[in-house]
Amino acid sequence: MTDDVKVHRTTRKTAVSNGVTSPAVKPRTRVAKATPPQMAFDLFADIAADLTCGVDEVGRGPLAGPVVTAAVILDPSRPIKGLADSKKLTALRREALYEEIVERSLAFCIAEASVAEIDSLNILHATMLAMQRAVNGLSRVPALALIDGNRCPVLPMRAEAVIKGDDKVPAISAASILAKVTRDRQLAALHEEFPQYGFDEHVGYGTPRHLEALRTHGPSPHHRQSFAPVRDAFEIFGTLTVSRVVRTS
Repeated sequence: MTDDVKVHRTTRKTAVSNGVTSPAVKPRTRVAKATPPQMAFDLFADIAADLTCGVDEVGRGPLAGPVVTAAVILDPSRPIKGLADSKKLTALRREALYEEIVERSLAFCIAEASVAEIDSLNILHATMLAMQRAVNGLSRVPALALIDGNRCPVLPMRAEAVIKGDDKVPAISAASILAKVTRDRQLAALHEEFPQYGFDEHVGYGTPRHLEALRTHGPSPHHRQSFAPVRDAFEIFGTLTVSRVVRTS
C-alpha cells in the first residue's frame, strides 16, 4: 500500500477504481450540534424526499494504517436487511452485507486519507478530508449528506451530523460496513508484510501486544508518527527499523 489515496466508486452495475493524490491542504471543518430527539425524527422522516447519502469513517484511533471513509446512497426499491453499526456485527456478517451493499446501492464511494496525511494534518482533519473524497467521488450527487458523529466536513450540499448515526440511519450503517471491511482487509494485507505486529488481530489499535511489538521492533512505515506510542518508539530507535517480510512461494 502506498500513501496515494485509494478511491473506489461504483453505480449499481459498474465498479471503477482509481488512485488520487491530493495535496496535504488542511481542510476546513465545522462543528455541528447533536440532533435533539424530535429533530432527529423529523430529519429521518424527510430522508425519502431527498437523494441522501450516509457517510462514516473507520480507523481514527489506531496507531497504524489509513483512516477509511465511505459514502453510500441506498436504493429504496432494493432494501438491505440487517444493516447496523459495523462494530456490532460479526466479521462474517459484515462481509456478506458488504457484497449486498455493493450490489444493491444506487452509488457508493470508499476513500481514505493516508498515514502521511494523518501525520501532516492531524487525525480529525485527515478524517474530514477522507469524507470529502468519499462524498465527492459518488457517481450521483446527493441532496443531503448524513454524517456519523458530531462534525461535518465542508461539502457542496447540505450536511447534517448524526450522533450514533451508524445505529440510526441505514445509509450510515452501510457506509460504516464498507469502511470497516475495507480497512480490515488492508490491515490483513499489512500483516502479511509485517507479521511481528499482529495487525490481523488488532487492526492497528494500541493493544498490549501491539505496544510491546513497537517497543521490541520499532515502528514500520505504516505507523502514525504523530501518535504518542509511535512517536515514543521513534525516539527509542531513532529511525524506521522494520522492513517488510518478503514471502516466497
